[in-house]
Amino acid sequence: MKKNPNPKALRIEDFDYELPDALIAKYPAEQRDQSRLLLYDKGTLSKQKFQDIHRLLPSNSALVFNNTKVVPARLFFYTEAGKKIEIFCLSPSGDVEITQAADQKGRTTWNCMVGGAKKWKSDSLTLHTGEGQKIHVVKKGRNGAEFLIEFTWSPSHLTFFEVLESAGKVPLPPYMNRESEPEDKIRYQTVFAQVEGSVAAPTAALHFTPGVISALTKNNIAHHTLTLHVSAGTFRPVKSETMEAHDMHAEYFEISENLIGALLQNPDQHIIPVGTTSMRSLESLYLIGEQILTGEIPENGLFQIDQWAGLNSAHPGKIPALQAVQQYMSDNGLSKITGSTRLMIAPGVQINMCNGLITNFHQPKSTLLLLVAALIGDDFKKAYKFAVDEKFRFLSYGDSCLFLPE
Repeated sequence: MKKNPNPKALRIEDFDYELPDALIAKYPAEQRDQSRLLLYDKGTLSKQKFQDIHRLLPSNSALVFNNTKVVPARLFFYTEAGKKIEIFCLSPSGDVEITQAADQKGRTTWNCMVGGAKKWKSDSLTLHTGEGQKIHVVKKGRNGAEFLIEFTWSPSHLTFFEVLESAGKVPLPPYMNRESEPEDKIRYQTVFAQVEGSVAAPTAALHFTPGVISALTKNNIAHHTLTLHVSAGTFRPVKSETMEAHDMHAEYFEISENLIGALLQNPDQHIIPVGTTSMRSLESLYLIGEQILTGEIPENGLFQIDQWAGLNSAHPGKIPALQAVQQYMSDNGLSKITGSTRLMIAPGVQINMCNGLITNFHQPKSTLLLLVAALIGDDFKKAYKFAVDEKFRFLSYGDSCLFLPE
């Protein structure tokens, strides 16, 4: 029996592959469900069409979608000399959760990336929009590559996310190497996007249409939702030689009591997350159940899952973990459980909740590729070589994969 690897000692160089630039999708397919699908079924690879996914999933499957909504988080200001400054909102400062920051009126402070920061010589910048709004920004500090930016605006009765919605641009991933276009406001959102807060789309779900979802229902494939707000950290490259020195980004998530009840109602179902964000949320939910069972309950009710929490698990089992969360929520009158997760899923970290994965193709040497390898082992190399050879379209606007391991 092959010994499980130590995920901390994994070398990122072992998760590299050659990705021709011509295979990186700069634009989405003309129709969402017309993308191609790579099917990995217990070691066998085949080419499929995404619109047929309802017949490719195992019977008694339940899909779990991420219903987060992308915020147009890029704002462009100009200096008095006419130099363009880009401010990319990453996360609210301090202990303010993104759901609270979304509703702040008149003033807020965020951690931001600033493009052209060296050109920003003055204390402040002002943006006048075509809708009679005025946005004022001031640099308040810096932490490494990120700046602390204070925003004020008028009319002050608008929430911060309303301001972004009217003045911001869609934050397309940097590897698309193009500016956002009007179509991206629609196509870089899933059809069930609902809860604002992401700066990147849960791209595995971009392929779904009402027709595909209807076909799932007719084939008795259950589907549920949770929320994880995707941060820009999802694109952060791994610069360390081994994973022990890589600092995983934190992301806020919410999981409803309805979802937990549905998972408990049919304990034998195949739980298949749609996207790495859904998978990280579900595996984090399992670890929350373990925390509750061991009495590690935060006073503020916001559970925090550390990067290597999966390595320290006592593995109580899926059902006991879910039952513990359900009982905790009942005892505290909660309709949802909230948390922040930095969980790294990599070879050597046990997967406790998920029996498969629908996802897009990921960048070489990325933590998302490590997650795929945790699910199907070294076969990720075979799958990605197959995809390159067959000229699948890669990354956010690219084609899809359905991974069904042994």
